[in-house]
Amino acid sequence: MLNHEYLPTVFMLSITLAGSLQAADFSLSLRQQNDKNQPLQRTTEKQSWKVEETAFIVCDVWDYHHSINAVRRLEEFAPTLNKVLQKARSQGSLIIHSPSDCMDAYKDNPARLRAINSPKAGNLPPSIESWCSRIPAEEKAFYPIDQSDGGEDDDPEEHKAWAMKLKGLGRNPGMPWKAQSSLIEIDTNKDYISDKGDEVWNILEQKGIKNVVLLGVHTNMCVLGRPFGLRQLVRNKKNVVLMRDMTDSMYNPKQWPFVDHFTGHDLVISHVERFVCPTITSDQILGGKPFEFKNDSRKIKDVQTLADLKKVDSDSLRKHWNTISLPASPEIQSLLQQEKVQWYRSCIRIPSEWITEKGVNLHLQNSASVVKAWINGKELVISTNSEGACSCFINPDFINKDDANLLVIRIEDSKGQKNQLHLAKLVGRNSLFLQGRWETRLGDDPSWSNIPLPAKFGTSPNVFFEPGK
Repeated sequence: MLNHEYLPTVFMLSITLAGSLQAADFSLSLRQQNDKNQPLQRTTEKQSWKVEETAFIVCDVWDYHHSINAVRRLEEFAPTLNKVLQKARSQGSLIIHSPSDCMDAYKDNPARLRAINSPKAGNLPPSIESWCSRIPAEEKAFYPIDQSDGGEDDDPEEHKAWAMKLKGLGRNPGMPWKAQSSLIEIDTNKDYISDKGDEVWNILEQKGIKNVVLLGVHTNMCVLGRPFGLRQLVRNKKNVVLMRDMTDSMYNPKQWPFVDHFTGHDLVISHVERFVCPTITSDQILGGKPFEFKNDSRKIKDVQTLADLKKVDSDSLRKHWNTISLPASPEIQSLLQQEKVQWYRSCIRIPSEWITEKGVNLHLQNSASVVKAWINGKELVISTNSEGACSCFINPDFINKDDANLLVIRIEDSKGQKNQLHLAKLVGRNSLFLQGRWETRLGDDPSWSNIPLPAKFGTSPNVFFEPGK
């Protein structure tokens, strides 16, 4: 017969045991790569993360997207992603929903108000509100794909039909998202909603979060670069991992290195593991097996690198953009001089405090009779002196202030000169030598003067210049 005198003790003991079971630590296997090892080797490290010190950030899992194939892939893994969040939430972890550009849809939502009203952290990092295009570890990395076309891998006819459907729904086909996907549940009593880097940081600090799991889309753009993304969290000393089977990349197989979509995504994951942060998989939270896309029928998966990714020759220069260093080596100079027209492009972050009333001055040292240049698709008015040096003012209205800017230069040898771009310099209230890695190609196509999306999405950390770096 049960002694009622001990009921309170037994009751409290059961609560304590239940609570301890609920708050069991996450046992994770963090996968990463050491770029110093050749051939590349993946390693795993077992870590135990306290659930109450861990947050899950859901990046840009929008209700609609301009790519129908991107929508299909997201809808395929979103149910599993939602299960991950349910499990993490039930164990006591923090969930932050970050559907960028969609905060108006949640202006009265308790989860949004909770984020807005989080107390300001005393250690708010500099530039936490900004997109992050590169961290120091990536400065010598070789980015493995070309995403400058936007990464859409849709069938052209399907894409047209999808754009018409979006128009019929009253959506902008280029930016159709207005909210987070309905496949992802938001607990208005516990979760947070924010797409702002400072707000997300405030939440993490208020809740004592040391560890962050990033999931959502797209790895090579928003997941890496957003103010709440992988690069910012790594730069500011959070323990962060990418859940690699709960994400996707924007990569078009018609672009370099001309592999299938899933291999292109693998190469992005490999870049993350080598230069940004470790990765984990959903089964480490849910049990069972990691998620796999149904259309990924490759025999070899988890591709780490491809042979000759860095190789530059005359054939590759005519087929796609290649990464070179300026001033160029004699070998590269010889290759570039094989064609009458050369194109160069890079990405530059221009601080607002550098910009004068006239803008900033671009100086080019080159040997060519015809020089044209564009910033973010806007053509610049170039003046050339008798020695062949060029300069122009970049209109302040053309500049994405404190953000990434796409600079494209075309030079033409119409007088038999050995044409090439030697050096570039940006001068405002301060100056920046654009000496280092650029992308270049041979041939002539007016469309090369711009890319179909903002520079911060389409360019790679290979060719990124910023003050102080």
